[in-house]
Amino acid sequence: MKFKKTVGAVAVWTILGYAGLNPAAAQNQSPPAADNTKVNQRDRAKSEPTADQAKNNLSDREIMQKIRKALIDDKSLSTYAHNVKIIAQHGKVTLKGPVRSEEEKQTVEKTAKDVAGGENVTSELTVRAARAKKTN
Repeated sequence: MKFKKTVGAVAVWTILGYAGLNPAAAQNQSPPAADNTKVNQRDRAKSEPTADQAKNNLSDREIMQKIRKALIDDKSLSTYAHNVKIIAQHGKVTLKGPVRSEEEKQTVEKTAKDVAGGENVTSELTVRAARAKKTN
C-alpha cells in the first residue's frame, strides 16, 4: 500500500514538473515587474522627495500614519489609492503615485489636507484608468 502512495506522489510531481508547475522551479523565476515602475523612475531624481527622505520625528510619522489609516479605512478607494506614497517632511506632505480616477485623486488629496492642513499638501498624484478587459 505504501508503494502505491509513493508511486502516485512521484507521478503527480512528475506531471506538475512537465506542466511547468513545479513549486521549486517557480521560486527561481523573477516576479513580474510592478505596473508603476515607470512612475518610480521619476522619483529617482535628487530633487524629488521620496519615502526614505521622510523625517522620522514624531509629528511627521503621526501625520503619515493618520493619512494612511484614513485612506485604508475608505473602502471605496482602489488598491492604487490605498498605496499612494505619503511623504512628510517638517509637516509638509507630498502625495505621489497613480490612482484610478479624478474623483479618487480628489478624495486622497482631501483626506491628506484634512489631516495636515490644505497649505501643507503637495499632490503629484496621477490618474491611471483601469485596463479594459479583453472579450473573446
